[in-house]
Amino acid sequence: MLLLALLPLAVLMPLLLTLAMARWNADYDAVLIAKVESDLRIAEQYLGHLQIGSAESLRSIANSTAFHQALAKGPAEVQAHLQALRDDLQLDFLDYLTLSDLTPDLGDWPVIQAASRGQRASQIDIFTADDLTDVAPHLADQARISLIETEAAAPTSRQVEDRGMVLHTAAPVATLGHHGVLRGGRLLNRNLGFIDTLNALVYLGGPAEQNRQGTATLFLDDTRISTNVRLFEDVRALGTRVSAVVRNKVLGEGLTWLNRAFVVNDWYISGYLPLTDSYGTRVGMLYVGFLEAPYTAAKKEAYWTIVAVFLAVLALSAPLFLWLAKGIFSPLERMSLTMKRVERGDLTARNGSTGRQDEIGQVAGHLDSLLDQIQERDQRLRDWAGELNQRVDRRTVELRAANKKLEETFQQLVMSEKLASIGEITAGVAHEINNPVAVIQGNVDVIRMTLGPEEAQEVGTELDLIDNQVMRIGAIVSKLLQFARPSEFGTFEECLDLAPLVTDCLVLVDHVIARQAIQVEKRFDQETHPAPPVRIDPGELQQVVINLILNAAQAMEGDGILTLSLQGAERDDRYGALLTVADSGCGIPEDHLAAVFNPFYTTKLGEGTGLGLSISQTLIQRAGGIISARNRKAGGAAFSIWLPAAEASQAAETTSAAQ
Repeated sequence: MLLLALLPLAVLMPLLLTLAMARWNADYDAVLIAKVESDLRIAEQYLGHLQIGSAESLRSIANSTAFHQALAKGPAEVQAHLQALRDDLQLDFLDYLTLSDLTPDLGDWPVIQAASRGQRASQIDIFTADDLTDVAPHLADQARISLIETEAAAPTSRQVEDRGMVLHTAAPVATLGHHGVLRGGRLLNRNLGFIDTLNALVYLGGPAEQNRQGTATLFLDDTRISTNVRLFEDVRALGTRVSAVVRNKVLGEGLTWLNRAFVVNDWYISGYLPLTDSYGTRVGMLYVGFLEAPYTAAKKEAYWTIVAVFLAVLALSAPLFLWLAKGIFSPLERMSLTMKRVERGDLTARNGSTGRQDEIGQVAGHLDSLLDQIQERDQRLRDWAGELNQRVDRRTVELRAANKKLEETFQQLVMSEKLASIGEITAGVAHEINNPVAVIQGNVDVIRMTLGPEEAQEVGTELDLIDNQVMRIGAIVSKLLQFARPSEFGTFEECLDLAPLVTDCLVLVDHVIARQAIQVEKRFDQETHPAPPVRIDPGELQQVVINLILNAAQAMEGDGILTLSLQGAERDDRYGALLTVADSGCGIPEDHLAAVFNPFYTTKLGEGTGLGLSISQTLIQRAGGIISARNRKAGGAAFSIWLPAAEASQAAETTSAAQ
C-alpha cells in the first residue's frame, strides 16, 4: 500500500507532468500559429478593403455630376477635375480613357476590359518600368529597388527590381455622348504608409499587441518592396528576398505558409499569403509575423517554474500523504468502483455505509445523495426530452407553413415592385410618343387638304399606310398606358356569372377559331362544383379571357383542341371560381414559365408588345384573383384564373376598410 501511495508521486506524476508540458508546448505553438493566421486574415481583409474602396470611389466619381459637367467642358477640364481628386483618393495616377483611347496594350488589362463591359474592377497588377513611365514618369524611380543578397534565398542573376506592384482599379463611364473607362492606380513599391497602416491595424490593437513586435511586408515575386522589417535600426529591408523554401511553397505551389521562418536576421512566427494579379498569376506575397524569441523565453521560464513547483509540492506532501494513505484507500476504492458503475450507465450504484464519521465517510454519504439526485434528474430529463421532441415537431410544422407563406408574400412583393418600376418607365415613354404621333397625324391631314382629293389620290396608298401605322402606334401607346396606369381607365365592378361571359367571348373570337378549324370543348362543372358569382369589371374580365383564347389559338398554329373549364375551387381557405383555358399546342418552355407574365415578354417578335399577359395579371390581381400558367402532361399550355366569390370579396374589402 505504501508503494502504491508513493508511485503517483515518484513515477506517475513526473510522467504526467512531462506529457502535460509536451502537450502544453504543442498547444502553445498552435496558438501562436492560429494567431499569426488570424493576423494574416486581417491583413488580407485590409488589402481587399482597399480594393473595394478604390473601386467604389472610382464608380462614385464616374457617376458624379461634377465629373459629367467636366466631360461636357472638354478633356482639359476632365484632367483638372481628376488631378484634384487624385491626392484625396491617395492614388498615384487617375485618368479618363475613351473607348477610342483603348490601344491593344491598354485593352489587354482585365480590369479595363471589365470596365469597358460596364463592371467596376480592382485587382493587383504588375506594371513594367515602361508601363509606370506611361502613367506617371516619377513612378518608375519609386518602383526601382536594388536587390540585396539574402541568406537562403533562391539564386538569381537580377540586380534590380524595376517592376511595380499596383493596386489597379477601373470603373465604367457611360453618359449621354460619353463612353469610356475611369482608371486609377496606387503604387505599392516603397509605399511605407500602406505597410505601416497595415502593421498598425494588425499589431497595435492594445498593450498586449504592442508586446508582440509584429512586422508586415509586401513581396513582388520574392522581393520585399514594402516592409517595416529592419536591416538595421533605421534601415528597412527593402530589396531583401524571402527564403527559397517559403518561395517554393507559396509562389510555386500556391499554398499559405503558417510556420516559423527566418526573416532577414531573426526567427519569426510567420504567415505568407500568395497574391495573384488580374490574370490569375501568382505575382507576390503578403506577409505578417512577430518575433519568436519572447515566446521561446516565456516557454522556458514556464517549464522551469512548473518543475520547481512540482518538486516543492512533492517535498511537502509526501510525508502527509503517507500518513493518511492507510485510512483513505479502502473507501476511495469503493467510491471509485461506484463511479465506474455509474459511468457504465448503472445509476442504481451506491457506496452504502462506510462505518466512518470522518470526511471520507461524509464524502461517501454525499456521493450517494448526489447519485440519488442524478438518477431522479436523469428520469426527469428523459421525460422532458420526449416532450421537447414533440414540441419541436409541432413547431417545425408551423415554421414550414410560415416559411411557405413568407416566400409567397416575398414573390408577390418582388413582382409588385418590378411592375411599379416598369410602369413608371412605360407611362413616361407612352406620353412622350403621343406628341410626335399627333404631329405626324396632323401633318398627314394637312397634306390631304393641301393636295386636294384628286392629287391626294395619287399618293393615297402611302398616306393610308401612314394612317395605319399611326393607328398601330396609338394602339401600342394605349396598351402601355393601360399597363402603367390601369386606374386611369376606370373600373366598373359588378357581380356576374362567369359562364355566360365566357360564352360571349367565344362568339367574339369565332372568326379566329373557325379559320383555324379549332375544336372547342366547354367543361362547365355546375353540378358537383358550381362556380359562384364573382365581383369584377365585365369588360376587363372579357379582355383577359379573349387574350388567353387568342394566345391559345396562336400557339396551336392550325387545328387543335381548345378546352375551357369552369368550376368552384378554394384558395387559401377562400371559395371562388376557377376558369382554365387550355390548348393542345407546343406548350411553354419550362425555363420561360416564370417570365410569361413579365412586361414586354413575347414569343411573337415584331408582332406583339408583350403586354397582354402582364395587363391580364394586373386586372385579375386588382380584383383579388390569381392568374397562373403551367404545361399540360398531354401537351400544350393551360392558363388558370381564380377569382374569389362575390360575397368573400366584398367581406374582405369591408374588413380592410375597417382596419
